[in-house]
Amino acid sequence: MDWTEKYRPTTLSEVRGNDKARDALKEWADTWDDHREAVILHGSPGIGKTSAAHALANDMGWPTIELNASDSRTKDVIERVAGEAAKSGTLTAGGGGRRLVVMDEADNIHGNADRGGARAVTALVKEASQPMILIANEYYDMSNGLRNNCRDIEFRDVSPRSIVPVLRDLCRQEGIEFEAEALEAIAEQNSGDLRGAVKDLQAIAETTERLTAEDVVTGERDTTEGIFEYLDVVLKEGGAREALEASYDVDETPDDLINWIEDNMPKDYEGAELVRAYAALSDADQWLGRVRETQNYSFWRYAGDNMTAGVAAARDGKKGGWTRYGPPSYWSKLGRSKGTRNTRDYIAQQIATIDGVSMRTARREILPFLSTMTHHCRNRDLTVAMAATYDLDAEHVSFVTGSGKDTNKVQSIVEDAEERREEAAVEHSGGAFEGASADAGGDADGATEGDEDESVGDGGSSEQQVTLGGDGDDAAETADADGDGDDERASEAAEDDDQQSGLSDFM
Repeated sequence: MDWTEKYRPTTLSEVRGNDKARDALKEWADTWDDHREAVILHGSPGIGKTSAAHALANDMGWPTIELNASDSRTKDVIERVAGEAAKSGTLTAGGGGRRLVVMDEADNIHGNADRGGARAVTALVKEASQPMILIANEYYDMSNGLRNNCRDIEFRDVSPRSIVPVLRDLCRQEGIEFEAEALEAIAEQNSGDLRGAVKDLQAIAETTERLTAEDVVTGERDTTEGIFEYLDVVLKEGGAREALEASYDVDETPDDLINWIEDNMPKDYEGAELVRAYAALSDADQWLGRVRETQNYSFWRYAGDNMTAGVAAARDGKKGGWTRYGPPSYWSKLGRSKGTRNTRDYIAQQIATIDGVSMRTARREILPFLSTMTHHCRNRDLTVAMAATYDLDAEHVSFVTGSGKDTNKVQSIVEDAEERREEAAVEHSGGAFEGASADAGGDADGATEGDEDESVGDGGSSEQQVTLGGDGDDAAETADADGDGDDERASEAAEDDDQQSGLSDFM
């Protein structure tokens, strides 16, 4: 049995390494009737957030309802399952009729933006008449609306000195002899990740009667060497079955293993065999995508079949010699680009929520289109409209347009966008983009209602600006008082105006 489950804390007093967070969570529960707010527990994976939530429920005598599968968090499911639980307390006994709703992976809820999940959760925390705990790894990946309507409690990484006593207790309960240095080594290797340390302890303890520091060091070295040895098997020596079976002993998840194979494969493969191998990796990647989409990890085996047996079968015979394998370059790129990816994902989330599309569509189709349309803020009014519609600040406008976020140009655009949002709120406007087409091509005040009676002198002629309404079109028509054919010029001007904005095609 997995020790992380077998020895999961049953009360808050057993939660280790986050005393302040634990006390804040208890205070939140004790005073819930006074504030009736949901709370977000956030911090790195493996530090006890979910365990603390369930331990609290035990302490308070609250039955729990947990919703954590990404594929079951559509608007309908949230409202039916979590909504019913959070809005009524008549169906449960104990804890004063209270029940605790726990929503794990709340920072990934934007993945359901196209299915209304994010909005449903935000609405739910506002209306809930039962305690709710949302659990997240990345607090700022959650929407502003959700964060603003919840308390937050940060769980910090567990220090090695707090991990060691936990490991010592486990060894005593399991009857395992150990060297103090061995436990310290495990704690250091997993600094911050208590769950990882427990898993490592169990893995090593199952292979030896007495835990020594040498066992821990050897285990770490074998893991590092194991992946390189495995690359030799799959890329040079082994057949399909051997490559698949050998992968069972590699301490890498399929998501990581595919990156190791993909990055090193071109060092040994070429020509037709490289094409076949990439085809196998492509199939594996599709299965991994299905896992991420549905959270059904049984699909991992199909991904594993393709990335191991498929790649080995693509090889034309065995290969000799020595190859300098290395860790995936993708990992270093991710580290360097984390801030950029977070900015991109925030913008995509805003687009997905406002436009009712998926995150994938927002990232791959709409965002590049917006970048082209607003490049370097050349179409200023369109850029203002975009910032207003999607509630973007200077950093986000800079990302989309390629302009510096500290420049006067971007700062003024953000200020104008804020004014536009305020005006839209007052006037109950349908969206900031509605006026973009009329304003983008020239003077934003050229066709306002207040100017309808003003005359413009031009060689003795008198023209009156008339704004066409009723169907929401942005075109403006010039009525010629002398009937000298200015209608045609006005129509051409309106056409040019539409071409500059491009919004009719975009929306």
